[in-house]
Amino acid sequence: TGATLYATLEPCSRFGRTPPCVDAIVGAGIAKVVVGSDDPSQEGVERLRELGMEVEVLDCWKARRQNEAWRTWKLLERPFVTYKAAVTLDSRVTIPGSRWISGEESRRLVHELRAQSDAVGVGMGTVRIDDPRLDARGVSAVRQPRRIAFGLGPLPDGSELELRSGEPVEELRALAHEGVQSLLLEGGPTIATAFLERGLIDKLLLFVAPALSGAGPHLFNDFAGPRELTHSTVRPVGENLLFEGYLREP
Repeated sequence: TGATLYATLEPCSRFGRTPPCVDAIVGAGIAKVVVGSDDPSQEGVERLRELGMEVEVLDCWKARRQNEAWRTWKLLERPFVTYKAAVTLDSRVTIPGSRWISGEESRRLVHELRAQSDAVGVGMGTVRIDDPRLDARGVSAVRQPRRIAFGLGPLPDGSELELRSGEPVEELRALAHEGVQSLLLEGGPTIATAFLERGLIDKLLLFVAPALSGAGPHLFNDFAGPRELTHSTVRPVGENLLFEGYLREP
């Protein structure tokens, strides 16, 4: 009785699989609730204040980031999209004579990202060249992500990818309706530019190799720019540098 409750997300106020969190908080005799970020689907803060409880909403970036997929799914009715790519210092996506741009530690991290995502997607250009599996391998995965190819088919014989041939905006809405809250988008310049121009990339993850290619395509084709990123960070991952930045704040 008289305690302060700290929550990263606004307490729920509606019945779902469990009774509302608001009822449990009131029943426990909590005196004050500190909320890291609001929940677009709930009215928990308003309900608690109606019941006479002191509520402080911080609107904290770390809390919003922790719930970025949920917030995007609820606010925009589409998955939160992270675009991942490996590039050279001259922003090329290939190195002549080399299979990989990213190092071993970076590739392992990518598999961890896949395991954390509801779905992983590429464009048909990548499918035709690499015939990728897109599953999470060599890491602990509670479940495998849905594996999606965006574009016009056909898929290669034996491919286990789902083909989604509609406009990206409509396909993302359909995926959200099917419960997909987060999408890790991989693939090359064509799919990257298509999603970027439509405002469908929320976060960029770029693994930068300490190499100059001098040949091959650049990461992004011509697009109407510029684009500014926020909350940008850079950290080493093995022999690569990982750049992370947000094109849209969740």
